[in-house]
Amino acid sequence: MAKVEFLTEETFKQKVFDFEKNKDWKFEGDVPCMIDFYADWCQPCKMVAPILDELQEEYGDKINIYKIDTEAERNLAGMFGIQSIPSLLFVPKEGQPQMAVGALPKETFEKAIADVLGVEK
Repeated sequence: MAKVEFLTEETFKQKVFDFEKNKDWKFEGDVPCMIDFYADWCQPCKMVAPILDELQEEYGDKINIYKIDTEAERNLAGMFGIQSIPSLLFVPKEGQPQMAVGALPKETFEKAIADVLGVEK
C-alpha cells in the first residue's frame, strides 16, 4: 500500500530537487509528486492529511505524495517562500512546479493532479 512519505532536506534532495547541484529546477523523481508543506499545530493541515492519504492510496505508484514539516525544515520552507500553510506544491515530471495554498477539497486536488501533473486515476 502506497504511503505518504515525510521528507527531510536530505531526502528532498534525492527525490525532488538537488538544489546543491542544480541552480535551475531539475526534478529528480520518476513519477510526478505533490508536496504538502504543513505544521503539527495547523488545523487546516490536519484536515488535508486524510485526503492526501486517500489520494496516495487511490493513485498508487502513479504519483508520490510527500510531506514537509515547515517547523523542522525551515530551509526548505524558505526556499519555496512558504507564507501560509498548508501549501501544496504540484511537481510534474517535466516543467515548473505549481503551488496551491489552503485546505482544498479532494476534487480540487484531483483536478490539479490531472491538469498540472498529467495523471489520471
